[in-house]
Amino acid sequence: MPDLQKLYDAVLSGDRNTAVAVTQEAIATGGDPLELISKYMVPAMDEVGRLFECEEYFVPELLLSARAMKGSLELLRPLLAARGAQPVGRVVIGTVKGDLHDIGKNLVASLLEGGGFEVIDFGADVAPEKFIAAVQEKGANIVALSALLTVTMPAMRTTIDALKQAGVRERIKVMVGGAPVTEQFAAEIGADGYSDNASAAVTLARRLTATAVRP
Repeated sequence: MPDLQKLYDAVLSGDRNTAVAVTQEAIATGGDPLELISKYMVPAMDEVGRLFECEEYFVPELLLSARAMKGSLELLRPLLAARGAQPVGRVVIGTVKGDLHDIGKNLVASLLEGGGFEVIDFGADVAPEKFIAAVQEKGANIVALSALLTVTMPAMRTTIDALKQAGVRERIKVMVGGAPVTEQFAAEIGADGYSDNASAAVTLARRLTATAVRP
């Protein structure tokens, strides 16, 4: 069995090659995929988030750590699926209709995945109907909406209203974020939570998942 502390260190430092190599060795020697994730990878990403909030890490470091985490997850995900292991929660994420910006949304999606969530990422310019379908067909319990432009912020309200009209709003939690979005705006449109950075979004998603209705 390899030294799994190296996996933690590799994710923390954003060393994708080492993270993948240690994961491969652990799999080859019968390592438990859930243990790799819960004891080494998720704690490493939590520490990355803490360092970001303390301004010791910045967006480039977040991206590198998320990339290392995803490299390992790509190897472990099929093993978890074969065992029927359940994710922490299932999040459908996208930039709202009319907004083509996705860099911030991509970072949030990566950190959510690193935090143990299953992430369904629809990309940018996402119509409300796609979010509704994901809740109905994929069993998502969190809908995460992003907007980078002030002129596209109303599409967040439109999406939440569409979720209500489709009869699925009560079974999910909605979190919102993006440069022009504020906590006050989130409350005005009926969102369940707001985050102003990717690291805090993971903490918020965990809190919302604890109170979301499981499909």
